[in-house]
Amino acid sequence: MKKTTVLLCDDHTIVREGLRFLLEAADDIQVVGEAENGHRALGETKRLQPDVVLMDIAMPLLNGVETTRRIAREVPAAKVLMLSTYSDAQHVQQSVEAGAAGYLMKETASKDLFRAIRETCKGNDFFSPPIGRRLLKRWRNRDPQSKSPAAPALTSRQTEVLQLIAEGYSGKQIARTLYLSIKTVEKHRQALMDKLDIHEIATLTRYAVSSGVVESKPCAQLAGHAHCYAHR
Repeated sequence: MKKTTVLLCDDHTIVREGLRFLLEAADDIQVVGEAENGHRALGETKRLQPDVVLMDIAMPLLNGVETTRRIAREVPAAKVLMLSTYSDAQHVQQSVEAGAAGYLMKETASKDLFRAIRETCKGNDFFSPPIGRRLLKRWRNRDPQSKSPAAPALTSRQTEVLQLIAEGYSGKQIARTLYLSIKTVEKHRQALMDKLDIHEIATLTRYAVSSGVVESKPCAQLAGHAHCYAHR
């Protein structure tokens, strides 16, 4: 029997270990690798070609949504199943638009995980039941005439730079992380600031949090990140 191969992507070792322990109980599922950040998740997906990528939405360096978007583009055969503590419409919508085949809540993962992986591998969509019910209700009650204002569309590289700025990386650190020159990083930074019409690092960081590019941090930490970037 051919087993469904799975790549585990989460920045917490204990979560990956717990998921591996759960999945090893299934005869038809095989964990083939792990990744602790978005860049590694993309690289391991390319290398291992898993059937399903179990992706935490809050990944460092490159968030789960952007990583999913790149996997969908570069390794389309791999199905991404988003794993998250967030059930709000914004996170779910961003994940689906990026190409995720499903969205699973961590709190119900032990109950739904096997079915989610099997359905996703078959090419079917899977959402944790509470999310699925809410999406269906929202679809039924939608107003076809109403349109929410679209946020400015950033390129993948601009999104990547935005996340690293919000995570407190300096210009030099971003350049090293992305294998770019500092001058190129500054060009991307200026381009995304111009596109968003945001010209202060602290405000840019708040935008990254509000738009789901990074998860929220204490205000003092965000302020420290802005100070860190501005003085390096």
